[in-house]
Amino acid sequence: MATAAQRRIKSVSYAKYGYIFTAPFFIVYCIFMLWPLIQTFQLAFYDNGVFEPLKNAEFVGFDNFKAILFGDSNEFSQAAVIHEEFLSTMKNTIIIWVGNFIPQIILSLVLAVWFTDLRVKIPGKQFFKVVMYMPNIITAASVAGLFLSLFGDSQYSVINQLYLSGGEGREQLMLATGVWSSRIIVMFIQVWMWFGNTMIMLMSGIMSINTSIYEACEIDGANSRQTFWRITLPLLKSMMVYTLLTSMIGGLQMFDIPYMFHTGAVINDNIKTVAVFIYELFHKNYMKPSSGYSAAASVILFFITGILGALVFYVQRDKDAIEIKRKRKAAMKEAKRKQAMGGGLGL
Repeated sequence: MATAAQRRIKSVSYAKYGYIFTAPFFIVYCIFMLWPLIQTFQLAFYDNGVFEPLKNAEFVGFDNFKAILFGDSNEFSQAAVIHEEFLSTMKNTIIIWVGNFIPQIILSLVLAVWFTDLRVKIPGKQFFKVVMYMPNIITAASVAGLFLSLFGDSQYSVINQLYLSGGEGREQLMLATGVWSSRIIVMFIQVWMWFGNTMIMLMSGIMSINTSIYEACEIDGANSRQTFWRITLPLLKSMMVYTLLTSMIGGLQMFDIPYMFHTGAVINDNIKTVAVFIYELFHKNYMKPSSGYSAAASVILFFITGILGALVFYVQRDKDAIEIKRKRKAAMKEAKRKQAMGGGLGL
């Protein structure tokens, strides 16, 4: 028979320590993430300047959203200008994200398969992993400064200096101001910064696959190409969906590189993203600074991200598991119906 002391020991609960350790995260999240998000939704329905948000503000309802999404009949009004710029920056955002995600996922997948293939003996494999991941830990400001010194619209940039030394005119060498040259440079920066992180994520997904499956494939005589297309890629589906979602969210919110990759005070319109547009609209809109328009644009971007994420989940859902679940529910419903018809008596 247990003593009173043993009963007290068994009744001790350590759940409170879990709450204590997780409390700092939730406190920081509520202060710096949740409250700003709530205030952003609130500001989206008001029209006012940026210095005194919601003080003597005018409630305008959905007018801010209408202006951003549909513009105004007067093409010279603030609403029409903001609408055109929103569409332009959204186009830039999608082009830059798609242009860096496709080569990034291909390169990362090839390297992940290469580094996890036991049949491929690569000297210094751990060293290469570290080197490829290192750009991800460098701050975006440093990366933007590095590439701006190489490709910037300045007589002091390295590429312009090389061309100038060959006698070419500087007006032909403004590499950071061309429509596609500037976009391609930003795409390359994003690929260079993030392919290492994507590679590590895909490697973790590949290494979680049961090795006995690969052993069975090798015994059956499958080559590397067949193993990749029939085994690795289908079983890596969940990690690929996760990578797509995180990349899409980060791509739609891209700010630092496009904002800093310019010479002088004017940001290149060819690489201006929605996040940069929202920042400029809130802080230094040349017509009238407005937290209402910028908050509405943020909410629109929030819903676009959510819709695209839900669409990815819907397309990539496990149809076999859904069908099995549907049949199970139908069988349970049929069993309950039969039980009800039998007066609640089961055999």
